[in-house]
Amino acid sequence: MQGIKRKLVYVTLYEVIATAIITLILLLMGHAILDAGVASGMTSAIAVSWNLAWNSLFESWEARQPERGRNIKRRIMHALGFEFGLLAILVPVMAWWLEISLWHAFVLDMGLLIFFVFYTFVFSLAFDKIFGLPLSAQPVMVESQA
Repeated sequence: MQGIKRKLVYVTLYEVIATAIITLILLLMGHAILDAGVASGMTSAIAVSWNLAWNSLFESWEARQPERGRNIKRRIMHALGFEFGLLAILVPVMAWWLEISLWHAFVLDMGLLIFFVFYTFVFSLAFDKIFGLPLSAQPVMVESQA
């Protein structure tokens, strides 16, 4: 599976699981079900947009690299880039919607970030194992000239 179909399946599966986790965490923290649900929906919509943008940027960069494949270092770069970009977007949104301070939103998002760095890493690894690597990460076959 490649191209836009791969990206849509990746993002959809990732966000369905992530939305359930965020809703549960917010409910356990004492937020009302409506607030938790809407906050999860907003974060999911933002995360979907960022996920599509980030994966497109990352795969574009990746395709220009001389070494192909997704080693541990590259997977960590991918996960951290996604999560820190999302953190910068979500802190003000969460502070506004949950009516908490920017500091409280930052602490909340840092907790989520720590969890989601690992989640993103494991999810991406599992996704690639199940669906195979995207073309940008597959080794290039060099034809021998005989």
